[in-house]
Amino acid sequence: MRVLIVEDDRSTRRLLAGLIESWGRTAVLAENGQQALAAFDTGDAPQLVLLDWMLPDVNGLELCRKVRTLGGPVPPHIIMLTSRADSGDLVAGLDAGADEYLVKPVDPIELRARLNAGERMIDLQQRLADRVAELETALGSVQKLTGLLPICAYCHSIRDDSNYWHRVEEYVSEHSDVTFSHGICPKCQPRAREEMNAESQP
Repeated sequence: MRVLIVEDDRSTRRLLAGLIESWGRTAVLAENGQQALAAFDTGDAPQLVLLDWMLPDVNGLELCRKVRTLGGPVPPHIIMLTSRADSGDLVAGLDAGADEYLVKPVDPIELRARLNAGERMIDLQQRLADRVAELETALGSVQKLTGLLPICAYCHSIRDDSNYWHRVEEYVSEHSDVTFSHGICPKCQPRAREEMNAESQP
């Protein structure tokens, strides 16, 4: 998994990149907010972000808000890194859209645990997004039946796009997951009895 490290301090950036790579992830480096936003314009945008609060061109809170406006089915998991340990700063960071908040100097063990938790969250969100896409596809198939259907006024067969005629049950079954069970409604029962009696007479 790709992890974007947004950190203007060179030594800290290298340290974090080394940890990320040693844990089997791919580190993507950015020195400022402009480079960070550019990383999301690629086809393989990072899913995890380590974001420094203080950057040379933009406040980390502002950058966090901008990232949250980028959209996408699965938003990136943002871990804000800062030396600001005040509870008010913690609230401000979370309100800006951060998922986690770690105070520098960062404990590598805790950082790895937070990354693992972030990956689990991303995986869950991805599975939910895939499920929503499947449901939308299924709904789109069902909605094909809501359009104008040519139907015979006598036998009630339905004409498909290839100009073939089908029984209602056959057509609906082919265009949805619906299955049919047959019965006789109260209105038709007298007629059905008459027909059965007529067939039983010699």
